[in-house]
Amino acid sequence: MNWFRYRFHSVWEIDAPPDDVYAVLSRGEDYPKWWPQIRAAIPSDDGTGTARIRSFLPYELKITAATRREDPSAGVLEVALHGDLEGWARWTITAHGAAAARTRAVYDQEVEVRRPLMRWLAPLARPLFRANHTAMMRAGRRGLAAHLGTR
Repeated sequence: MNWFRYRFHSVWEIDAPPDDVYAVLSRGEDYPKWWPQIRAAIPSDDGTGTARIRSFLPYELKITAATRREDPSAGVLEVALHGDLEGWARWTITAHGAAAARTRAVYDQEVEVRRPLMRWLAPLARPLFRANHTAMMRAGRRGLAAHLGTR
């Protein structure tokens, strides 16, 4: 087992049209407005930016995200990640339900931890790191729903 590699999968169901959800998720620089654990997101040029992220554990991740795919017709947003995490993250946004006024946003991420302290702690702290990510994703889903004015 590679203690430093993580795969995450989250599914958010949002009471808002897919185009609205896609529009919000495509503006990474606005994530700190609605996602409490994204402490800062600063675009550096077209398609690239840096972010500071902290959930309930007492450490902050610093990453650079570079757009790999932005396809509104397919509902896909994908970035390459560098810094404390190396790998990629992808949103796949689809209509959900008969009226197509609901959205299913699927988040997939595959990363390797690069931060030395996290690598050192990984064999023991892996369950905590995963729980930290789960808490962050729950807060993100709630924040997105509130931002869109839905439940």
